Amino acid sequence: MVRHIMSEFFRVVGGKPLRGTIRPAGNKNAALPMIAATLLADGPCEIVNVPRIADVELLLQLVAELGAAIEWTGKNTLRIDPSQLQPTSLSTELAARIRASILLAGPLLARFGRVVLPPPGGDVIGRRRLDTHFLALEMLGAEVTVGADYTLEASQLVGADIFLDEPSVTATENALMAAVLAQGTTTLQNAASEPHVQDLARGLVGMGAEIEGIGTNRLTIHGTRSLRGATLHVGPDHIEVGSFIGLAAVTGGEITIEGIRPEELRSILIVFNRLGVHPVVENDRVFLGSPQEMRIRPDLGGHIPKIEDGPWPAFPADLMSIAIVVASQCEGQVLAFEKMFESRLYWVDMLIGLGARIVLCDPHRAVIAGPARLRGTEVRSPDIRAGMAMLLATLAAEGESQIYNISQIDRGYERIDERLRSLGAQIERVDDT
Repeated sequence: MVRHIMSEFFRVVGGKPLRGTIRPAGNKNAALPMIAATLLADGPCEIVNVPRIADVELLLQLVAELGAAIEWTGKNTLRIDPSQLQPTSLSTELAARIRASILLAGPLLARFGRVVLPPPGGDVIGRRRLDTHFLALEMLGAEVTVGADYTLEASQLVGADIFLDEPSVTATENALMAAVLAQGTTTLQNAASEPHVQDLARGLVGMGAEIEGIGTNRLTIHGTRSLRGATLHVGPDHIEVGSFIGLAAVTGGEITIEGIRPEELRSILIVFNRLGVHPVVENDRVFLGSPQEMRIRPDLGGHIPKIEDGPWPAFPADLMSIAIVVASQCEGQVLAFEKMFESRLYWVDMLIGLGARIVLCDPHRAVIAGPARLRGTEVRSPDIRAGMAMLLATLAAEGESQIYNISQIDRGYERIDERLRSLGAQIERVDDT
């Protein structure tokens, strides 16, 4: 059972190199749309390598309230039977707690022709527009009414030539899940192509969908009348892989990460190498030894280099916070340019409180100068990824720290305290009630 105790916090004692072997959990951003996709099937589906995290449990509660039968058949294996699904309204309270509730729009619209969707919740990291979702579904034939809730209706979805106004991951997934049961052929251009989008598309193909162009930003979907139950496989979380590389770097440790997909790390490794961190990839594992160079490589002419995120295959936005913590422990200066979300860098104030030397230029840019000596203090986790970054920073810091609001970390990282203890981390979950 995933914890939801608001009074819990992490007590962390840093300054110790972490060593050992660890495996990344399943990619939550693949597991969540796969759970939604099972609602399209005419029989039971199995999903393998599902992370047992709060966001997954919340989405399962939403799906169960719709009438789906849910069963954990193994530690990380999930069985969902949607055969008794009913077109009822989604829980406003549950939807407000999870961004992924938006992923139910496409499948429910395709299956029942109508869905009433409460506004989704999730991380407070800037405006996260829903326009792209609804514009794509409108092009497939849906009528969208915006009020206190969002109402989508369509007597019959029909394939269309769709150009997304931004390569939104969840909008791509919603359009994809709706289009597989639409009449005719859909072309989806400027589509997101992240590893989790690819995993979803391959899962839909296993259920009987016809999809061409997986892994590119142009998907062609040939609609079919129905999808069958199937086994879907969640890939390793490349964000966790990047986080563990960063963890080894800032603690001066030696960590081997097993069960990776090397092709998903190319842009990530470029950024780490720019910071003077040089992981070694061999088959399905990556190793970071000690000592590392930990020196930021300037651009030609000695100019300050830049780390910037972008849609796949660019450096993932979800790893920007990790890169900033690593940069704070490296010799030199670097500009972090967060393009995707306008409020995602405000958490660096807490990193500055630990001793980092950072100038926040504006909501999108920060200059980091290192190496800085970090000292333990009290911090909070404002969102999933910044929470993991604070874990890295406190494990690199001298002395004891407390991390509050750790329910945010639990939303995205499975048993992270237990798994980090296996590497020698001094981290304790404390109930403050």
